[in-house]
Amino acid sequence: MKTTVIKIKRPDDKTLKAVNGVLAKGGIVAFPTDTVYGLAASAFNRDAVKKIYSLKGRSYKKPLILMAGDLERLKILVQFSAKAQLLSNNFWPGPLTLILPTTELGQMVSGGRKDIGVRIPADKTALAILKNCRFPLFTTSANPSRKPSAKNGREAAGYFKGKVDLIVDSGACRHGAESTVIDATHYNCLLVREGCLPSKKLLKYI
Repeated sequence: MKTTVIKIKRPDDKTLKAVNGVLAKGGIVAFPTDTVYGLAASAFNRDAVKKIYSLKGRSYKKPLILMAGDLERLKILVQFSAKAQLLSNNFWPGPLTLILPTTELGQMVSGGRKDIGVRIPADKTALAILKNCRFPLFTTSANPSRKPSAKNGREAAGYFKGKVDLIVDSGACRHGAESTVIDATHYNCLLVREGCLPSKKLLKYI
């Protein structure tokens, strides 16, 4: 497979059009976020989502993360409790993933899952891509399973050049570490993964 690599310092219309075109046709894009580089596919294209699992060698038991450019798009797919709303208001866009109950549509796109992780990243390129897409994206870190996550475009290309349709390279990620994951499906929130957002900063909100 021929992989197009686009190197940018900031998002531009040409790049956004290219990304949207690839994703709309069921392709896979590697792109930067505030945490690590990710692989993305349209959440409404099951074959594209399956490609991500195949590329990573990832178990289907491990769900992907849903990303969208704003809260309203995510609310179509997941249900926000008062606590989840408070967390999103204070830490999004940012390196916090919330596991939330799925809506009926959310269950359809996630293969029947009752809950799914969601996030809005604090990266200008990622946000521009997400806002430009008319559909949410299923995402995961850009690395083969059991390998370190790609923290810059060079590492992402090293893993996936020749395997994905497009790589957007904007340099190094701000944090260079995975997001913190909170399970907010119940009244008492649960820390699932300590990431680059210290969990102690979340305590007064959960």
